[in-house]
Amino acid sequence: MIRRAEPRQVTLFIVSSQQAPFKVNAQALGEFEQTQQILALGEHCFCHFYFLNSTSTAGFVVDTLISYQLEHNNAPVDLSAFYLDGQSSCSFVIAKQLSSILHGSCRNPHHESKDALITASHFLASKRKNNEPEPSLLVMSGDQIYADDVAGPMLLAVEQLIHQLKLFKETNLIDELQADAKHTLYTRDTILPITKWHERSKLEFGYWLRQDLEHFTSLKSHNHLVHLEEFFALYLLTTSAACWQLVGLDDLTFESNNQKHSSTFLQEKQNLIDFVDGLPEVEKLFANISHITMFDDHDVTDDWNLTAGWEQAVYSNPISKRIIANGLISYLVFQGVGNDGGEYTKALLNALDEQITTQYRHLKQFDNQILAFDRWHYTLDTHPKIIALDTRTHRWRNETDFNEPSGLLDWEQLVELDDNMTGLEEVILISPAPVFGVKSIEAIQAIFNFCGQPLLVDVENWMAHEGAARKLMQIFKRADTPIETLILSGDVHYSFCFSVQSRFSNRDNRIWQLTASGIKNEFPKSLLSKLNTLDSILYHPSSPLNFFTKRWQMKVHKHRHKQSTKHLVSDSAISLVCLDNERLTHYQLLHGDGNITEFDLKEKS
Repeated sequence: MIRRAEPRQVTLFIVSSQQAPFKVNAQALGEFEQTQQILALGEHCFCHFYFLNSTSTAGFVVDTLISYQLEHNNAPVDLSAFYLDGQSSCSFVIAKQLSSILHGSCRNPHHESKDALITASHFLASKRKNNEPEPSLLVMSGDQIYADDVAGPMLLAVEQLIHQLKLFKETNLIDELQADAKHTLYTRDTILPITKWHERSKLEFGYWLRQDLEHFTSLKSHNHLVHLEEFFALYLLTTSAACWQLVGLDDLTFESNNQKHSSTFLQEKQNLIDFVDGLPEVEKLFANISHITMFDDHDVTDDWNLTAGWEQAVYSNPISKRIIANGLISYLVFQGVGNDGGEYTKALLNALDEQITTQYRHLKQFDNQILAFDRWHYTLDTHPKIIALDTRTHRWRNETDFNEPSGLLDWEQLVELDDNMTGLEEVILISPAPVFGVKSIEAIQAIFNFCGQPLLVDVENWMAHEGAARKLMQIFKRADTPIETLILSGDVHYSFCFSVQSRFSNRDNRIWQLTASGIKNEFPKSLLSKLNTLDSILYHPSSPLNFFTKRWQMKVHKHRHKQSTKHLVSDSAISLVCLDNERLTHYQLLHGDGNITEFDLKEKS
């Protein structure tokens, strides 16, 4: 994988079955020093992090295609499996002046929709083959894996891969009840931690109904990942075609007296067969374009840190705390280090290496270290500048009611965001959840929250918390706010394009809310169609209801796509964001089935 690539440093991530290091050859880069770190995840699984640091005062060449090769024991490595169609080498671009970006989120391997990363790979190959301008960056804004929603066949594959690669295990750190869970499909939700009703406050909802409180609130947690080696294996199986050669997917079977579980297993298996068939193309994509990511809840567990009450229940229990830490540790290895090029995460990586070499003997201590880590967010000095927001671990908690949704960013992070945007004419924000979402859906979420059930409908939009919403709107209304702000979001499993302007400002600035979700996931189409109609009726531009929202000082315009009169799209896709002089010119969805949806940026409603 080509990860963060910038004029001073390029980060590569390689997983191999051997520990011997590789040498990176890329003559077009010019002079550079190669530093590396190897992390052993098992007897036959080694993660290689390569940091190529320019020794030239001018830095690396930017916005130009750069070919590279690998050497192992002074012999060239055959990378032909990673060549894009029609190419004779692997290549990538160090982006500086962004002209187009691929962006998406939410990739669920067993969802029946098409994997849009395959479409992205074909798109990149076509541009390169025809010598046409190509996207220079891939942005993935959350839910790169679904640790809380794992298919039955995938969990069996995880167990097989752990065995084949002899991944190091940490089962001794979780009690035997949890260890036994890995031999059972579709029943893990019954043994995940809960707080017994009599251990809860008498003032809490459900106490007098003798209602136990589940620590994990995912509705699909029946195969929830538990152990660290399971998280590692899932990352490998969602990105590597080679790993599936060690797993006999066709031979995976499941027998049960539960007819629903049996039929679910067969359907998931068929969807996974299609997913695995496309992985070679996905590998080509990752090897030929720099990509950055940001986590959202499913990378760890659904509703992660949604309320202070959720946090209180989860982090006070050693088992549920351990599972959350496992999700973050795996994110560190497979995503986090590549996002910041090791600037802040390398110290964590070194500490993790020490834990592995001591056979995870003190992993609980490392849990506290990684849970306290506060630099998952980062910036990329491109034009426009990219600011990636960590909206999961910097929550603005409601101090008066622990069951109220937390703000997606706390005051300190909002102030830092304000400082990062000051003086910029254009900026790209990566916000896993849309800042400007669909008002009718947010209104429904507000009703559920009023009834004391924020977890039931995932009330984690930016407007759900008064303080965070007010501060964010103040940032966007400032006189020196950027002229053009692009917000890249996912999370919701449908896609849309909104443009936003302040109602009371002399500055002719515009905010674009570009939501692309999901890469391999979809919102129920019939329900989304009804919500689309409801939103058009209740929140049309002249509707008085607009003035009862927290963002009433901002004019939000919905842009329909050119193929229909609707503005919400529920078809798996990767988006293509096109810029000219750092301003948005086109916004398209490249669908998994090959179709293209283009939003009309001029017509608005």
